[in-house]
Amino acid sequence: MSETRSDGELLRAIAADGDRHAFEELYRRYAPWLTARMRSRCADAAIVDDVVQDTFLAVWRGTARFRAEGHSEDAAGWLWRIGSRRLVDAVRGDGARGRLRQALARLRHRDEASAEERVLAGVEHGDLAGALTRLSPELRAVLQATVIDGLTTREAAVLLGIPPGTVKTRAQRARKQLREALA
Repeated sequence: MSETRSDGELLRAIAADGDRHAFEELYRRYAPWLTARMRSRCADAAIVDDVVQDTFLAVWRGTARFRAEGHSEDAAGWLWRIGSRRLVDAVRGDGARGRLRQALARLRHRDEASAEERVLAGVEHGDLAGALTRLSPELRAVLQATVIDGLTTREAAVLLGIPPGTVKTRAQRARKQLREALA
């Protein structure tokens, strides 16, 4: 039985020789995780599936390059960054935009916390985790999109299905509430 290759080894094999086995291993390792994480952002399974496939296609074709040397970047974070940008691009299309807004509207009103929200709440950064959990879901979603995912105000507005001005207002309110909670 062969040893499991590291993410870096898999990515180098894919980039250097188009190693199909390495690609399949990387896909099996990360596609379910990326799909689950994307579904916490977008309830439209068709869009999520397309974005995940497009993300891995970019890896296979070499249009997305992983550069771990000298960086602390991991493959999961790299794949998430590619996928989240592609998700924003996907929702910019006219047909998808309406479906995505409806799907996100349903998600915004759910009471259960996503797995990602539970992880964020468990992060031990002093009182930050508690302060984040006390934010309303709407404020948390804006912070997550703009701060954690690094989306612009316009991209976050498209993803969340709200006007850019509302994104800015909610971000201001969230920062104010966090400052007050941490003071």
